[in-house]
Amino acid sequence: MITIAFLGAGNIAQAIMGGMLANGMEHNQLWAFDPSPTCMKWVLDQGINAAASNDEAIANANVIMLCVKPNVLLDALTKINVDTSGKLFVSVAAGITTEMIAGRLSESTQIVRCMPNTPALIQAGMTALFATEAVSDQQRDITEKVMNAVGHVVWVEREDELDAVTAVSGSGPAYFFLMMESMIAAAEDIGLSNALSRKLVIQTAMGAAKLAEQSTEDPTVLREKVTSPGGTTEAAIEYYLNQNFKNIIAGAISAAHLRSIEMAKKH
Repeated sequence: MITIAFLGAGNIAQAIMGGMLANGMEHNQLWAFDPSPTCMKWVLDQGINAAASNDEAIANANVIMLCVKPNVLLDALTKINVDTSGKLFVSVAAGITTEMIAGRLSESTQIVRCMPNTPALIQAGMTALFATEAVSDQQRDITEKVMNAVGHVVWVEREDELDAVTAVSGSGPAYFFLMMESMIAAAEDIGLSNALSRKLVIQTAMGAAKLAEQSTEDPTVLREKVTSPGGTTEAAIEYYLNQNFKNIIAGAISAAHLRSIEMAKKH
């Protein structure tokens, strides 16, 4: 039987555990430890096994979810005092490489590194996964099932691709939030109420995303279809392009990519 221990029971861990329970995982298959009493209360309220320490959680599981903050993860790994051989470690800590994790455990440790994003909190996330060579096909399948509990998953072949993933989907929700924030403010400037502006913008964003997801056509084609010559949409698109909109997006993603690389080097 698969048993999963969560080291850290904050927001992302709660989203994963909640999603797994909703997908049919038994409560007794899950263990969790977090130094926060608030987080542990949530664990107990869900009927999940509450460990008294990281070591107790690890000892009772064959899959270990590393959901603690990146700045404390490596120290937490160093303090593990139980046998970890044969266990799969799955990390959601940004900027912490599999090499860093293996250096605190064992070079032969099976490790999967994940890059989720915040929509995972409502089971609508996009998570990229990278596995070390020691990870078996069965362990890859287990990891997919775990992370599918909070949305969609994709695998990358090289770990450094996760820096690019971070810049696109990891930070991506904030880009769309900024776009929506700006559109809401602009709608208010031309006379609409905040409530109406918010509803119009958010539903339009959701509709556009669903259309892009379900359509076989490229987003460029979808944009062109709604851009009539001489119309209002064309006026807006021309303004965007004259302001180098595409270059701004590319520059922002490049900045996030470089920062992700820099962060990994600091640990």
